Amino acid sequence: MSKASSSSPSRIELVATDRRLTDSNMKPATRGTKEHAPANSQASQLDHGPLGERLGYILRRAQLAIFEDFIAACDRFDIRPGQYSVLTVIEQNPGFSQTKVAEALGIKKTNFVAMVDAFENRGLVRRAAMPGDRRSYALFLTDAGKALMRKLHRVAEQHEQRIIDRIGPLMHKRMFSALAAIAGMSGDTKQDD
Repeated sequence: MSKASSSSPSRIELVATDRRLTDSNMKPATRGTKEHAPANSQASQLDHGPLGERLGYILRRAQLAIFEDFIAACDRFDIRPGQYSVLTVIEQNPGFSQTKVAEALGIKKTNFVAMVDAFENRGLVRRAAMPGDRRSYALFLTDAGKALMRKLHRVAEQHEQRIIDRIGPLMHKRMFSALAAIAGMSGDTKQDD
């Protein structure tokens, strides 16, 4: 992969649909300059080197921005993105085992059990013994959990609309297939030499 010249737009700018990123430390640095900025503006002049050309880095920064917005939107409900995912999967798959839900979401069993314990203490989820296997528990939303999910889904829709407003509906739609293909790399440890 060749390095972008200072006269061509960086990949960050292209991904941001030709808009400057609002996070000051994510602005693409001008290549080839090694001048030192005054101390008060060093953070805004930070050179990220090749990170601006690394998809994983940009995806992580985008994920952080998306989570920040979601967390702020759901703060009054004391729900984080991972918790919303768990509650949504339980809502859509009532009676599935803890193990199956944890595996589907890629959450370690010990972390998942603690999360379900917290939901149970809040009255959002109930466990029931699985028929034929007393060691496994089926998960269900309680009435309070169902009521909370109706509110959370509305908030999540508003959150998603902010993303659409930022990148446009066409880019939003296209990103799903590209990101799904990348997510399919999970577990693929084969590396090229």
